[in-house]
Amino acid sequence: MSPSSAQFPIRRMRRLRRTAALRRLVQETHIAPSQLIWPLFVAHGEGLRRPVASLPGVAQLSVDQLVKDAERAASLGLGGIILFGIPATKDGTGSEAYDDQGIVQQAIRAVKRAVPDLLVIGDVCLCEYTDHGHCGVIRDGEVDNDSSVYLLGKTAVMQARAGVDLVAPSDMMDGRVAGIRKALDAGGFSHVPIMSYAAKFASAFYGPFREAAGSTPQFGDRQTYQMAVSNGDEAMKEIQLDLDEGADIVMVKPAGPCLDLIRRAKERFGSPLGAYQVSGEYAMIKAAAERGMLDETKAMWESVTAIHRAGADIILTYFAPDLAEQM
Repeated sequence: MSPSSAQFPIRRMRRLRRTAALRRLVQETHIAPSQLIWPLFVAHGEGLRRPVASLPGVAQLSVDQLVKDAERAASLGLGGIILFGIPATKDGTGSEAYDDQGIVQQAIRAVKRAVPDLLVIGDVCLCEYTDHGHCGVIRDGEVDNDSSVYLLGKTAVMQARAGVDLVAPSDMMDGRVAGIRKALDAGGFSHVPIMSYAAKFASAFYGPFREAAGSTPQFGDRQTYQMAVSNGDEAMKEIQLDLDEGADIVMVKPAGPCLDLIRRAKERFGSPLGAYQVSGEYAMIKAAAERGMLDETKAMWESVTAIHRAGADIILTYFAPDLAEQM
């Protein structure tokens, strides 16, 4: 049958794909720099910019170097930075996490002096600071939930005193959002919001981060507190609990393998929703590009666009400055 026949569809979807200008005109998903959060790793020292082998383009930074990256983030219009600390020493309770002179607290104060309008998020967890690498206190060979929540509350308060804009508990202890909210309110920081890692899975994609943060567990794994990757309904329950406990923003992690849960969470709860494009997702794209297997720039944009299209309002990604520079 001839294409000009009356039976041929009147609606030709390719009409609006014909040129780049037409494609831009009808683009449905738009990403702005203000939606992107840049994860940064801060360590003691001066003039330090120590590359992380498994994360090309990512480094452990001393405070003075971190301030330079914070200034870059501000100049690019990024939504903010999130800080992960590498302590001078580790112990069984991760005491540098809630020390007034802890590395993250030092970094917060330095960044807020240099670029006061830049949003600074503090990751609230103990894994980087404990000598065993777990996200809480060990009792009888297991992570003790309630004593860990108490220390997480202390950590959040110390970050708030240093001037952090937002705290982000990533530990997956039960009740930690309520515990942190209570501690912040009692400390005079009722204005500080909480962005909870509400649905955080025990994922294989965290490996490069553990090198960057020095947070690999020294025994066992984190499956007793992080979620099983098979459990989507449980993820919705976790998010509901964190919202009920006072979370202002909830997050799904990792982002790429959980696009279905990002969509479910956005449709079900409607609250501000973050998603973390984690180290393994970033490293896979970098590694494949280095081997000539794909176009890094196109893969970067496609992966982040998919996360936003699924429903994430806020995206944490190591690609943040590269994306912003291309906008």
